[in-house]
Amino acid sequence: MSRQTPPHIKPKPNASTKTPSGPEKATVTPPSAPEKEALGWAHSARFLTTAAQLNQLVASELPEVAFVGRSNAGKSTAINTIAQQRQLAYASKTPGRTQHINLFHLGPKAAPNQIWTDLPGYGYAAVERSAKLRWQEVMASYLELRRNLTAVVHMIDSRHGFTDLDRQLLAFVTPRVRSGQVKLLVLLTKADKLNRKEAAESLRKAQDVLAEIATDESDVGIVLFSALKKIGVGDVAMALKEWMATPEEAEAEALAQQAAREALPSDE
Repeated sequence: MSRQTPPHIKPKPNASTKTPSGPEKATVTPPSAPEKEALGWAHSARFLTTAAQLNQLVASELPEVAFVGRSNAGKSTAINTIAQQRQLAYASKTPGRTQHINLFHLGPKAAPNQIWTDLPGYGYAAVERSAKLRWQEVMASYLELRRNLTAVVHMIDSRHGFTDLDRQLLAFVTPRVRSGQVKLLVLLTKADKLNRKEAAESLRKAQDVLAEIATDESDVGIVLFSALKKIGVGDVAMALKEWMATPEEAEAEALAQQAAREALPSDE
């Protein structure tokens, strides 16, 4: 199978991009050396903290990547697949019930170089309206205001494309994407469910949506993704790794965090 659309294309109105071969009759190709390195780095992901409110999030200068998506878009499964860990991200048996923000560290334990933020899934019908509105407000505030937010990975079910709720979520971060302040990578999940023609059509429709927000300053990408068939996993890992802090930045942040801990009053 030929390589699909790279994760750093910049969709433009009427732009033509390479059509992927699609997952139909896909064969597993060995990962390249850069992919192996990126996947090894992604495997270092480990739990940092959980928060019910934005003011409970840890302050950090590390680049932060937020994972967002509808409750049934396969967000937790995608995170676990990229990290090659079965239970890194919690997938509730009842979609939409997990309503905490979970943070993960990446890179060396002594000097982490990136944070992954798993935001609650949205749009599940069984969740009370009041809870939906509360988390809509939380996610809007996070995407609009989180200072060290570097990129957003938006999970979209490839079979259904951007729904109205997906577009609403995207609107929260669009101003920061257009200015180039925040990068955007869209994963068209569950691509193994599509044949070649359907995959190309799903990609085209998603590109049309992204073309509406892309600018010369923006970094907008799209990848066909399947956790089951491991489609696009290496591409995503490489994109994420590109956004990590430099060793010097990671070391400086580790020293700053250590100093902050030592400055806290003793319990004694």
